Amino acid sequence: MTFAPEDLGRGKADLAQALKELRKRAGLSGDRLARRCAMSQSKISKIETGRTVPSSVDVERILRALGATPETTAEVMSIARIALTEWQDARALRRKGLETKQAELADLEEGTREFRFFLLSMITGLLSTPEYIRATLAHIPGDHTRTTARKLDRQRVLHDPTKRFTFVLTEQAVRWPLVPPSHMALQIDRLVSVSRLPSVRIGVIPIGGHLPGCPLNTFTVYDDRMATVEISTGAIVFRDPRDVGSYLSEFESYEHQALFGEAARRRLSEWADDFREDLQS
Repeated sequence: MTFAPEDLGRGKADLAQALKELRKRAGLSGDRLARRCAMSQSKISKIETGRTVPSSVDVERILRALGATPETTAEVMSIARIALTEWQDARALRRKGLETKQAELADLEEGTREFRFFLLSMITGLLSTPEYIRATLAHIPGDHTRTTARKLDRQRVLHDPTKRFTFVLTEQAVRWPLVPPSHMALQIDRLVSVSRLPSVRIGVIPIGGHLPGCPLNTFTVYDDRMATVEISTGAIVFRDPRDVGSYLSEFESYEHQALFGEAARRRLSEWADDFREDLQS
């Protein structure tokens, strides 16, 4: 399926309208449909008014209860997939305010127990030093003192014993010289330090040998319910289980290629030393 940004904006309303019309055609009240689906009548009402976006499993249950044809089921499930996918435009997010985005991420992290980060070209904020964070914000006009502080404050979640974090970074992500060599060395030292936390696994994929597959994007999977994929102009949020499952499988393939534990720490230390040697040359 091809997603267009304008489609992603319409999906929720289209899904609500389609399910409501199908119920009416079947001659069922909301209450009767709810009983057939083993759902509450209030949930059916919220779905049909667009206040709640149902999961793909809920949509399938409703369609079975309505006796929808295979053709109708395929069409509505396609609409559901769009409704469960969100486009976050980078410029719109900046207009809302960078601190607002940090608050949203903190809420998301609060409700997640297992995190999987695949980092293709940069180090994520949860693992970053203050200098590295400031460098990631340098291209955006304005004073980012409070945003930087908020990003650093979010790092406390790494110490939560009820959560589990797996970060897989490519060599490019670790070694991309976003800050001067002295700060890059310290940034990589921080990766070594964080990798020793009980709730954190940090893996690195060195460039060399045979690496099957070709990653295209940085992405994060939150539990098994949501995946966010970053591109240069924004991010796509997937909630359809098929899409989330696809990113879980992709993450697992990179996880198998990565070095973890002492092997990762040795490689990271070598890369940090390379930056320190640059200072002396």
